[in-house]
Amino acid sequence: MNILLIGSGGRESAFAYKIAQSPLTTQLFIAPGNAGTTQYGKNVALKVTDFEGIGALCLKEGIDLVLVGPEEPLVKGIHDYFLNNEKLKSIPVIGPQQAGAQLEGSKDFSKQFMQRHGIPTAAYATFTKDSLDEGLAYLETQSLPIVLKADGLAAGKGVLICTTLEEAKEELKAMLTDAKFGEASSRVVIEQFLKGIELSVFVLTDGISYKLLPSAKDYKRIGEGDTGLNTGGMGSVSPVPFADQTFLDKVESRIVRPTIEGLKEDGIPYKGFIFIGLMNTAGEPYVIEYNVRMGDPETESVLPRIESDFVDLLLGVAQGNLADKTLQISQKTAATVMLVSGGYPGHYENGMPISGLENIKESTVFHAGTVQDGDEVKTAGGRVLAVTALKDTLFDALQQATADAGRVFFKGKAFRRDIGFDLID
Repeated sequence: MNILLIGSGGRESAFAYKIAQSPLTTQLFIAPGNAGTTQYGKNVALKVTDFEGIGALCLKEGIDLVLVGPEEPLVKGIHDYFLNNEKLKSIPVIGPQQAGAQLEGSKDFSKQFMQRHGIPTAAYATFTKDSLDEGLAYLETQSLPIVLKADGLAAGKGVLICTTLEEAKEELKAMLTDAKFGEASSRVVIEQFLKGIELSVFVLTDGISYKLLPSAKDYKRIGEGDTGLNTGGMGSVSPVPFADQTFLDKVESRIVRPTIEGLKEDGIPYKGFIFIGLMNTAGEPYVIEYNVRMGDPETESVLPRIESDFVDLLLGVAQGNLADKTLQISQKTAATVMLVSGGYPGHYENGMPISGLENIKESTVFHAGTVQDGDEVKTAGGRVLAVTALKDTLFDALQQATADAGRVFFKGKAFRRDIGFDLID
């Protein structure tokens, strides 16, 4: 099979790594890819939202399957574009159509969906510029801290946790009247703050049945001890020690199954991944958010633990027979440490030469923000490389990944040395 993978980050590097292992793969194309994905397939310089260019590439190269990595093309309707094109509609796309992508594209839509189908989540209300006064009055009735979420996609920056009423009111005004997050905050969801510990569960579905993928926990803060600014993710571990079978059974019965059944009841076709961001509150699971793709850097910890043929699983989604496929998960633990550019998540410089990649022998390096410049690999983003170790114990995996993160060099390099160590007794 000829497969097209859309995206350019660490998540897509991990996808490429697994797809290249499959005997079902003839040729892999990555659009646009990065310096690391070239070891698994052929990069093609196309933007993820260039639907016409992507369609033309599929016809030219005889693509048999398309896997969409990031959320933006899904929310903008790439799957619908293929279905509505006579020449492309026979090519399966892994990733939901626009209707299903609203689970991530609109926080209000996803909250209404959860409420409709009895899925446990925080209490909420949604406001627009026209209902700002009602929103300000609503804030006065709520306990603190309180969470404000931009309704639309805001590149991971649209969520604010406010600790005082004054701060919450000011931020609500900034979001609705001053367009703090652009069009994404033209609607704002005000949400009850849930106390607990976060984790993520990943589901692969053909719209009929589903496979529960490994759980993972990521670390968002830039600084050790979970301090400083939020980032796209500084590392992750899988599985999550505190998510025992009892907890995961609750997740499956109260959240995963009602989500799949709810999509069916609402007439929303869904073929692809569902990322369920959870809060474990005293042993009870609540949904913080849905994403309609795999997480990053969680994918770099989850995929190395999948021992089954990954492409065969994707084929099960495409053909609607996922229930017949086997999902084999390694009992080992994966730990991922992210190397980032100096200054990230604030201002940072690109184009720094990277050296020492050849020093890493016992971990897998997934490229995130890199570019090939002649013979050199250079930085091309805030999050640059994800170093993943797969070992028998969490401690061994963390020790290996952290040590290997220190074996790569580029100007300004930073990484957290405490990823996952809070989970060790």
